[in-house]
Amino acid sequence: MSRIGKMPIAVPAGVTMEFKDGVVTVKGPKGTLSREVVGNLDIVTEEGNIVLKTLDDSTDTNAKHGLYRALLAGMVKGVTDGFVKSLEVKGVGWKAQVQGSKLVLNVGFSHPVEILAPEGIKFECPSLTEIAVSGISKELVGQTAANIRKVRVPEPYHGYGIRYKGEYVEHKEGKTSGKSKK
Repeated sequence: MSRIGKMPIAVPAGVTMEFKDGVVTVKGPKGTLSREVVGNLDIVTEEGNIVLKTLDDSTDTNAKHGLYRALLAGMVKGVTDGFVKSLEVKGVGWKAQVQGSKLVLNVGFSHPVEILAPEGIKFECPSLTEIAVSGISKELVGQTAANIRKVRVPEPYHGYGIRYKGEYVEHKEGKTSGKSKK
């Protein structure tokens, strides 16, 4: 058994969980999330907590025990609080703007880059150099933020690019010119 899988998940008030036909559905104040559960796992509600139990002792089931417990904990947190990933735009004249459900990035290309928000994701720009990606699905928020960062990955010489807030980019020294070996 997994040490993480054995821990119960506390269910806040207003959140309901249903496990039926291999699909777990978590409903809360911010929305509903569903996920297919593969493997010999049983998900039950005991005393206001969600508990995962293994139905056999195979290595495959034991491996998935902790995985699905962590995924379910993320679903419960998502439908109650939601998730936010913050990014920064660093570069001279570079900026980010929200137009409806699109994020428009001017990051040194000859054209603006437009990114459509997937269903369940919301973009916000508190300033021209900050981007906030929010939603109830931890995976979708993280993947959308990674796709935005991929438009212009921070480069190590000047530090220009789109980075996660608080991300450290190690700087490299440039070429040294004028030294010739004779």
